[in-house]
Amino acid sequence: MENMPPGYRFYPTEEEIVSFYLRNKLDGERHQDMNRIIPELDIYDYNPWDLPQVSGVANLRDTEQWFFFVPRQESEARGGRPKRLTTTGYWKATGSPSQVYSSDNRIIGMKRTMVFYGGRAPNGKKTAWKMNEYKAFNRSPPTLSHEFSLCRVYKKLKCLRAFDRRPPPRKDYPSGSTHHQKDEELGSTSHQNNPNDQEAQRAASSSSESSSSGDGGQPSHGGEGSQMDFDAEPLLDWEQVDLFLRDHA
Repeated sequence: MENMPPGYRFYPTEEEIVSFYLRNKLDGERHQDMNRIIPELDIYDYNPWDLPQVSGVANLRDTEQWFFFVPRQESEARGGRPKRLTTTGYWKATGSPSQVYSSDNRIIGMKRTMVFYGGRAPNGKKTAWKMNEYKAFNRSPPTLSHEFSLCRVYKKLKCLRAFDRRPPPRKDYPSGSTHHQKDEELGSTSHQNNPNDQEAQRAASSSSESSSSGDGGQPSHGGEGSQMDFDAEPLLDWEQVDLFLRDHA
């Protein structure tokens, strides 16, 4: 279980988080497998820096982000507000909830971003720990489901994490193409028409790589509150999950 394959990362899009993982959890599908990948945990019993040690197989040794299924609290079931206090601080919602869309432009869930504060309100001190809380819509009737939420916990960094480096979808290109392919095609055309521009092209390419690497350059896209790339990869299926679990049981 501890020997992960080289380069392995748990790298779901927001669409996959809501429509695959959270949806299957709410429907009770493959319950045992689901909990091995993403554990069910009341994260408010823990301080955020303790959560990496109790994360599931999907985030084993991950240093950037950790996922958890969080059951509805009793106070929520009675119509009250959730209690987001820990022993050393509290989670505070920031901004307004945003909608999560499917690749065919359907609203499938809601996302709320929170920040962890040390101490007690209203004198708490803001920390670098953040969280995205995802909730899914029921299929029928189309109401927000509260039985479980899926929370992504991470620490704010000066550079973009892998989750945030996914490029936004390019709507002006045909389905199935990527802007890397298009950039190569445009670069190839430019090289053929302007053979004397090789140095400028190499400089531009080097600048682009430095900017997107997160090593100090300013990112050109994707922030912590930005919409993720829903079209970059197909939704996961259970065949992929089974292969992973069999290889690392």
